[in-house]
Amino acid sequence: MRVLNRYLAHEVYSSTLLVFTALLMLFAFFDLIHELGDLGQGNYRLVNILGYVLLSLPGHVYELFPIAALIGTLFALAQLTAHSEFTVMRVSGLSTSRIALSLAKAGLLFVALTFIFGEFIAPPSERAAQQLRLRATSAVVAQEFRSGLWVKDAGNFVNIEEVLPDATMQGVKIYEFDPDFRLRAISYAKRGVHVAENRWRLTDVAQTHFEQGRTVVTKLPNAYWYSVLTPDILNVLLVVPEQMSAWNLYFYVEHLRENKQKTTRYEIALWSKLAYPFAALVMIMLALPFAYFQGRSGGVSAKIFAGIMLGLVFHLLNRLFSHLGLLNDWPPLFSAVFPTLAFLGAAMAMMWWVERR
Repeated sequence: MRVLNRYLAHEVYSSTLLVFTALLMLFAFFDLIHELGDLGQGNYRLVNILGYVLLSLPGHVYELFPIAALIGTLFALAQLTAHSEFTVMRVSGLSTSRIALSLAKAGLLFVALTFIFGEFIAPPSERAAQQLRLRATSAVVAQEFRSGLWVKDAGNFVNIEEVLPDATMQGVKIYEFDPDFRLRAISYAKRGVHVAENRWRLTDVAQTHFEQGRTVVTKLPNAYWYSVLTPDILNVLLVVPEQMSAWNLYFYVEHLRENKQKTTRYEIALWSKLAYPFAALVMIMLALPFAYFQGRSGGVSAKIFAGIMLGLVFHLLNRLFSHLGLLNDWPPLFSAVFPTLAFLGAAMAMMWWVERR
């Protein structure tokens, strides 16, 4: 049995690696074509585009793991069936449950890799990609320092201690300069919220004006700030909730709860982050029943096509339920795990059916 486990794992890994390489090259090509439309904007050169595409690959790896596992396992099992190896296993008394257990052991590696990429590699890589693109195309938002984010707004310089995922700014300092580059005023606000085009509402504002030989300090509960800075510019520096790490999502959900704000979107993303690694295991189980269909019922190409279609359905269903859960205020756990559970149920039902035949 140990030899069989190693053999099945080798076939699944090699096939999945082949599929993964093809899918990653395809998605990288699509990213490259998309980014070439901005070639020459600001300092966005070909080397920047290639850097952006490379930094975006870990995010694609995380998203494509279940689909690649499904197609790769289908391809491996189809090859075993075409060469009658799977038939020999069955005739030797190997049950469906034993084969499923062997495939599940092989799939644990995919679960671990999906979690590692989604938690530790993809979020910082995606953030770096967005920062690279913004600096090259816009040159408005500077690099982050320990003091926070620095923004040049016309003749002013703005320091933001923290930008939350919903583009809310915390700890905003605005340094105003006159045309001769002399410091004219410093404004500090605890919080800034975007309310309209090019307009922000600042709360708990302290303004210090530098006049001839003296300073004047004014405190205001609220003030409006007109700026070229928009949430779109801030958001590109941030990883979207679906690509944030589960650790950061958890703490941001707690932050929202403490401030009595709606947490549904981030809770769905959190539960999805925890459930998504196991989707690769479910996809492997879903591929097993197809091995029972012999070549005359459909060749390798037909099974690969079925795998691609199932992978697309799973991907779209995940996106659909995330949006439906947000719109209809469904329980976040249900919205996040239902597609995976539905495909697991389908895999179990198909295995039961082929076993009864």
